[in-house]
This record gives sequence, structure tokens and C-alpha cells, in this order.
Amino acid sequence: MKLAIFSHCAIDSIKLEGSNYSQIGGAACYCGITARELKFDVDLFTKFGKDFPKQYLTDNKIRFENAESERPTTKFAININGANRTLKLENECESITYDGTNADGCLVSPIFHEITNDVFSTIKKDSHFTMVDPQGFLRRTDSENNVVLQNTDLDLSGLDAIKVNPEEAECIVSGTNDEMMLALQKKGAKHVLFTNKTDVSLLVKDKVYSLTLPNKNIYDTTGIGDIFCATFCCTMLKEKDFLWALCFAGGSVQAALDSKKIGLLKIPKRGQIETNASYFYNLVKYRQV
Repeated sequence: MKLAIFSHCAIDSIKLEGSNYSQIGGAACYCGITARELKFDVDLFTKFGKDFPKQYLTDNKIRFENAESERPTTKFAININGANRTLKLENECESITYDGTNADGCLVSPIFHEITNDVFSTIKKDSHFTMVDPQGFLRRTDSENNVVLQNTDLDLSGLDAIKVNPEEAECIVSGTNDEMMLALQKKGAKHVLFTNKTDVSLLVKDKVYSLTLPNKNIYDTTGIGDIFCATFCCTMLKEKDFLWALCFAGGSVQAALDSKKIGLLKIPKRGQIETNASYFYNLVKYRQV
């Protein structure tokens, strides 16, 4: 099966526990490598500059076309403190172009404004299954290039799934956590994933399914949401079962955090994900809303 991913590659400068690490990343890399680990072919729609090591994508058999730009790769300076992190935008590459895909599903996960509303609408019309992580649609920069979230009118019609945390949800809708999930569903998202640190919820129709991840020690959280989204998307496409998809997504995050590794090295192996998913399947709680 094949997953199309729409996101910029990035170069991240990560500050963690007094040490600095320079890593390639972006949802393009985290989602792409996770999907490859789950035995999916990957078509990547992205843009990067001459400063990005494209051989990394080629070595991992991630396909891309018309991705090279004359502008430098999107770059973030990331400061991590426990489960919290701050971002500063240091460079922004050009927008992503799109001319169609034959993939089984599409994962739209911009990191900073690289996908226009027109391109987003076209992807939704073309795709059999579309999932979105809206963070890059919501991000803006202040006078010092710190990345902040801003209220944004986002068209969610025709979406199969959306993943948000509380801060992101509040930029699209309003209310309590349950009210925001219901409002996102009303705007068009069939499956609403709501992540609040170790608490993970999924709204389907009139029921909320929830998991609490047992990870005790938070380390590098960069890309965790991307690993989660790619795992959910691939499992939904392959198994057509939202409960298994939730457990696999939670299992991938748990495995990634347990690794205590930096950057892309934390992407877990398929076996680790499956083991965690089987364990989580018996822990899912549900309630009606």
C-alpha cells in the first residue's frame, strides 16, 4: 500500500538538557520513515534546499519529485523542557506543489505554511482517505521569530481524520475538550484524535475512546505527533479498524519515548509498535458524548 505525505523537510537545531543537536526532521521525515517501517510505500510532496541531505530520503526508499528548491530548507531552533518545547523559525522554504497522486491515502502535516488552502482542497478531493495534523496551518511568528499559534479558519470538510492537542484545537474551535472534539467533527472530520500529553482520545460518531500512555519519563518529543499520525493513518488504511489504529498509534508513541533517543533515531520498529498495540487494546476505555 502507498501513503502520500505532504510536508516540508526540516533541519532542526534541538536544545535538550544543556546539549545541542543538529538533526534533519520535519513531518516529512518522521511520517515518511514511520510509514516505511510499517511496510508502506511513500510518495513525499515536499520542498527542501541544497543544504538538505536528500540521500537520506533515497536510502529509505521515500519517493519525491520536484522537491529541490533554490531557497534553503525550512529550519527551526527547538528548546525542549520535559513535555514542553518552544520553537523559533530560522528559515522558511517555498510552498509545496501538487499534481495528483495514486496513493491509498494522504497525510497532510504542514510545519509552517507550506500548503496553501487551494492545494489542501485539491488533496481532499483527490484522496480516498485524508488525515491532517493542522499545526503548520495554525503557526505564526512574533517579532522575534518565535513560533506561536493563532486562530485560523480551516476548512475540515471531507476529512477522514484530524489530530490536535488542546492548544491547536482552541485555534480552530472553542469549548471544553469534549465540546471541541464534537465541534471538529461537525466541521467535517470523521475521526477526531485529541492528544493531551499522555492522554489520547478518539471521537468516532457519538463515542470517545481513550488511552493513557504509561510512559513516565519524557525525553525528546520532537516528531512524536508525526509518528503518531503516520501510524494511525497506515493502520486505518490497512486494517480499516479505528480501534486498532488508535492502539497502534499510542503504541508507536510509547515505543518512541521509551527509546530515549534523539530525532529520527526514536522512530520505533514495527515489532515494538505491535507489542504495545496488543497491550493497549485491552486498556481502551470508552464513553458516550
